[in-house]
Amino acid sequence: MDILIAKPFIRAVTDVLGTMAMITPKAGAPYVKKDHTAKGDVSGVIGLTGAVNGTLSVTFTKTCAVAVVKNMLGGDIQDLLSDVKDGVGELTNMISGQARKWLAESGTILQSSTPTVVMGANHSIAHLAKSPIMAVPFTTEFGDFTIEISLE
Repeated sequence: MDILIAKPFIRAVTDVLGTMAMITPKAGAPYVKKDHTAKGDVSGVIGLTGAVNGTLSVTFTKTCAVAVVKNMLGGDIQDLLSDVKDGVGELTNMISGQARKWLAESGTILQSSTPTVVMGANHSIAHLAKSPIMAVPFTTEFGDFTIEISLE
């Protein structure tokens, strides 16, 4: 996978979480992920098609997911399970949209599907592309999360 395609997704994570949740995540070193086990408890997964095909996932630890969604909603969570699921799905959609906008400016046009949210410890993320999965860990004051990008 071309690192130039991955950079807009990394940038979008920082912009979206900063704007929507007032959280400044710090990216760690990217690595090639060897398995399909999620690095957290709540994952948003979205399919991408167009100039390249594949998936983007955003996986939060439970603590981080709750804090991010609380910040998005101004601290008012009515139904923890439902609100976290909806919030992570919406964040995944916004990250995808922002990254796709920047990619389109350089001529790489992508469309996305509706995000799916998977919850639970040790769940699996099945990326559609057969190409390597690039994972980028992030840290925040509320916990960690990881994005995974697999495009071919």
